[in-house]
Amino acid sequence: MTDLVVRRLLINMKPAFPARWNGGDAFRSAFFNALSMSFPVGEQYFIDSVRNGLKSLPEPEQARFSVEIQGFIGQEATHRHIHALFNGHLDTLGFDNEIERRAIRRIKINARFGLHAHVAATAATEHFTALFADWILRHPEALEGAEPRLQTLWQWHSAEEAEHRNTAFDLYQAMGGWHRVRIRTFYFITVVFLLDLARQTVRNLWHDRSLFVWSTWRSGARLLFAKDGLIRGNLGLWNDYRAREFHPSQHDASRAQHWLHENAGKFRVIGQ
Repeated sequence: MTDLVVRRLLINMKPAFPARWNGGDAFRSAFFNALSMSFPVGEQYFIDSVRNGLKSLPEPEQARFSVEIQGFIGQEATHRHIHALFNGHLDTLGFDNEIERRAIRRIKINARFGLHAHVAATAATEHFTALFADWILRHPEALEGAEPRLQTLWQWHSAEEAEHRNTAFDLYQAMGGWHRVRIRTFYFITVVFLLDLARQTVRNLWHDRSLFVWSTWRSGARLLFAKDGLIRGNLGLWNDYRAREFHPSQHDASRAQHWLHENAGKFRVIGQ
């Protein structure tokens, strides 16, 4: 089991920021904005899925998972809140959050599926976010030039995503989840997540009037498809999830632990 604490980030999200907040780079800003736009509704879905999954377990198993899942829910709720504030600034800049509307429609359509499917989808998405999170901590240049409070926001979120990467996966296994369903769901989430993220990034670039600028796509290619880029550099770790014997703890989370230790002054642990 994993000890998860809920942290309140000590930054002020009231001051506005420009559309190209990420070092003046159009693509990096649009891409991170698209990620943030997906978070509030996605994190509420994760919270609902694991909460309902916990209730489905026998009482002895519920007791074993309850503290960790309470920490998971608390962390995701704080992420949802702060990214809602972040997205509020994007809204004032005129960005249209289509990715959220699509996610809401998809959740309604897929409500008919069983609880196993929703926890499997949560585990699969958490694998993606853990990969992205570790990559962000490994590549500080991805946030180069952003003001310190926004760097802190993304690094804190990344550290906590890596920290709770096991929770939904372990819950799915405890529910007796099938390997075949886990892998099919993972393929579905891969396609949906990347297509939705690409669509929203393009919409953001269109609004920013940088969609047809060569430097935009040069930056995008470097961010995503360089040798250790966000997509290309994580293919092997993505593929690990397909193995029957895979567990998220097999992936290194030391960068997240180091960031949380070194930046303890940037947050307050709730309840302490």
